[in-house]
Amino acid sequence: MNRVLQHTGAQFPIIQAPMGWIARSQLASAVSNAGAMGIIETSSGETENCIKEIEKMWELTSNPFGINLPLLFLRDENIIDFVTNSGVKFVTTSAGSPSKLLDRLKSKDIIVYHAVPTVKAAMKAVEAGVDGLVVEGAEGGGFKNPEEVSTLVLLQAIREQTDVPMIAAGGICDGRGMAAAFALGAEGVQMGTRFVSSQESPVHQNFKNAIISSEEAGTWVLNKKSTPCIRALKSERTKEIHEAGLMPPDTFKSIQDLYFGGDMEASVALAGQSAGLIEDVKPVAQIIEETVAGFHAIAGRMGKLGEAQAF
Repeated sequence: MNRVLQHTGAQFPIIQAPMGWIARSQLASAVSNAGAMGIIETSSGETENCIKEIEKMWELTSNPFGINLPLLFLRDENIIDFVTNSGVKFVTTSAGSPSKLLDRLKSKDIIVYHAVPTVKAAMKAVEAGVDGLVVEGAEGGGFKNPEEVSTLVLLQAIREQTDVPMIAAGGICDGRGMAAAFALGAEGVQMGTRFVSSQESPVHQNFKNAIISSEEAGTWVLNKKSTPCIRALKSERTKEIHEAGLMPPDTFKSIQDLYFGGDMEASVALAGQSAGLIEDVKPVAQIIEETVAGFHAIAGRMGKLGEAQAF
């Protein structure tokens, strides 16, 4: 059986990315209810709100869901205590060493997948004892490794070194991307930009429209000479940052005005290159259904080629 399905308990090996402020109960419950794996974010640092969102999930879905813990940004011990005692059985960690929390999480029988942007980081996480990896290629939106390595290359390089289950992230928004990731050794996929532009996403329509109208080269990798390095949609604001080479310290100060107020120049609209593949807003259930159907159609066609030893 697919190990990601075993670990998540979901019907489909599709994970919703833990976007700050966006990956909350409205979106995550829709993903879980559709048979995939909704994830609640904690990277916003709003401990009380994140706890409330996790509690809402128990009311909005009877299906499994998970929580993301970004190690570098965890400032409040209360969120860690709450998560470990919440009853949630799947956690993704990121932005730091998983060893910091692994013993506490595993003592509660929680499955832990760690997000990695390099082979070196992947092997450190495996040595620490994680159950699996979220392999984040440079195509994805949000926080990125300044030394860009594509999902295509990274999946292969990590699979050469370890057999732990991998969830592919970055550049995937449909069944074609899912099939490609599985061909390279993944057993699940994570989608962020596709779900940000879904009907149930809480972001302003202006943000969804910006994703839909974006081309394949419609994003920039910003702040490569400092931290954090990010991928975001092209705009007048991000053009200035791109040309300057560095982000101003207040770049994220008004990000909620962009996300929920619709002011696309208020901050940076974190999004991946898959924005160039997304053409319309769809309900989460339809996105998941079409992704699974597309995956099976391609897998079936490739299977026939393999049986016939044909091309």
